[in-house]
Amino acid sequence: MTTPETTLDVRPVAPEVLRTLRTVDDAGRPPVRSTDTSGGSPLRCCLTRARPGEDVLLLSYAPLRRWAAEAGADPGPYDETGPVFVHAGECPGPAGGWPRDLHQGERVVRCYDADGRILRGRAAGPAEVRQVVAEELADPGVAVVHVRALAFGCFLHEVRRGPAV
Repeated sequence: MTTPETTLDVRPVAPEVLRTLRTVDDAGRPPVRSTDTSGGSPLRCCLTRARPGEDVLLLSYAPLRRWAAEAGADPGPYDETGPVFVHAGECPGPAGGWPRDLHQGERVVRCYDADGRILRGRAAGPAEVRQVVAEELADPGVAVVHVRALAFGCFLHEVRRGPAV
C-alpha cells in the first residue's frame, strides 16, 4: 500500500518530444493527420479525450525508449513502439492530477525495473487503476509504470514516483 508521503507523477508525452514526433514518429514515419469528427480519441499530449472536430495526429511512440534514455537504461527487447493520438497543433498539456478521462475501461498496469525490464503487469478496472499504480510504485524495485488499455494494449501514460509532500 502507498503511504501518505507517496505521490504519483503522471506524465504525458513531453512537449519537447512532441515537437519531433509531429514531424517524424518513433518508427521513422510521418504522423497521420485526421479530424476526430465524433471526439473521444485518447490524447497522450494532455491526457484527455479529443473533442468533436479536433485535429489529431496518429503516430508511433516508444515510451520505454524515451524513459530509458533519460534513466541510462537499456530496455533491450522491451523497447516497443505503438500508436498514440496527440493534438495536431500545440497543446496546453495536462491539467494535472489523475487523468480520469483516460480510464473509462479496463487497464493494464505494467511495471519496469531500473534496467527497463518488465517486472509484472496487473489488470485494473477504472475505479482501481490509480490505487494499483500507487501499490506498484510503493515497491522499491519498480522504477516506472506504464498504464495501457487492456483491449488493444495501447500506451496511455507513464507514472513515476512524485516528490514527497
